[in-house]
Amino acid sequence: MEYFIQQLINGLTLGSIYGLIAIGYTMVYGIIGMINFAHGDVFMIGAFIALAMFLILTTVLGFAFLPVVLLIVLIVAMIFTSAWGWTVERLAYRPLRGSFRLAPLITAIGMSIVLQNFVQITQGARVKPLPPQIQGGITLMEGSATGISVQLSYMQIIIILTTIALMAGFTLLITRTPLGRAQRACEQDRRMAALLGINVDRTISLTFVMGAALAAVAGLMFVLLYGVIDFYIGFLAGVKAFTAAVLGGIGSLPGAMLGGLLIGLIEVFWSGYFSVEYKDVAAFSILAIVLIFLPSGLLGQPEVEKV
Repeated sequence: MEYFIQQLINGLTLGSIYGLIAIGYTMVYGIIGMINFAHGDVFMIGAFIALAMFLILTTVLGFAFLPVVLLIVLIVAMIFTSAWGWTVERLAYRPLRGSFRLAPLITAIGMSIVLQNFVQITQGARVKPLPPQIQGGITLMEGSATGISVQLSYMQIIIILTTIALMAGFTLLITRTPLGRAQRACEQDRRMAALLGINVDRTISLTFVMGAALAAVAGLMFVLLYGVIDFYIGFLAGVKAFTAAVLGGIGSLPGAMLGGLLIGLIEVFWSGYFSVEYKDVAAFSILAIVLIFLPSGLLGQPEVEKV
C-alpha cells in the first residue's frame, strides 16, 4: 500500500508538469486549429533560461536567499520564454494562417528542429546539471512491515500547489475576463470576432505568450525536480504533453490537465510495477484505446458542422 501511494504522488507530480505544457497545445489549437509542435521546445528554452539565470544570481551575483532567487528566476524565464513564443507565432505561424492546413504543421516541425539545434549549438549537447535546491519533505506513512515509507517532498508540494493555482487562475481568465471572452469568440469564429471589433491577431499572439509563460513555469519546475536538462527534453516532454492534450480532449483546458495527470500516472505506475522500457508503449496504447471509444478525448466536445 505504501509503495502504491508513493507512486501515486510521483505520478501526480510528473503529470502536473505535463499538464502545464499541454495547456499551451490546447489553447493554440482551440483558437486557430493548429498544433504548435514547437511548444515542447519552448518549454526546453524556458528550462535553460531558468538554469542560466539561477547560476548567474547564485554564482556570479552571490544571491543566497532561495525564495527571492527562485522568484526572480521565474519572472525572467517567463518574460524571455513569452518573447520566444511571440516571435515564433509572429514569424513562423501568422504568415501561414490562411494557407492550406499542412503548411503550418510543417512549419511547426521546422521551428522545433530550429530551436533544438540552436540550443545544442549555443549550449552544447552535454546535459546541464543543477544540484538539489529544495530538499526535505514530509513522511506521510511509515511502512513497518514492508520497510517502505511514503515521502512527500517539499518540491513535489510546490509543483502540485503551483499547478492547482495556475489552473484555477487560467480558468478564471478564460471565463471571466475580456481577453478570455475574446479568445472564446476567436475559437468559435475568427471572422465574425474581427467584425465585432476583436483584434484577432493580438488575441492569438497573447495566447501564444500565455502558453509559453506556462511552459517556462514547467521548465523551472522540471529542472528543480530532476536537476538535469539537455537540448532534447523539449521533444520528449512535448510529445507526452501533446498526447495528454489529445487524451483529455484537444481544445479543453481541464481536459489538458486531466490528460497530463493520466499520462504521468500511467508512466510512473508502469515503471514501478512492470518494465520502465515500455512505459511509453503503455501510455500511447492507452491513448489509442481511449480514442477508439472516445474520438474527442475524455473531456473534448465533438465538432458539429452545420450544413
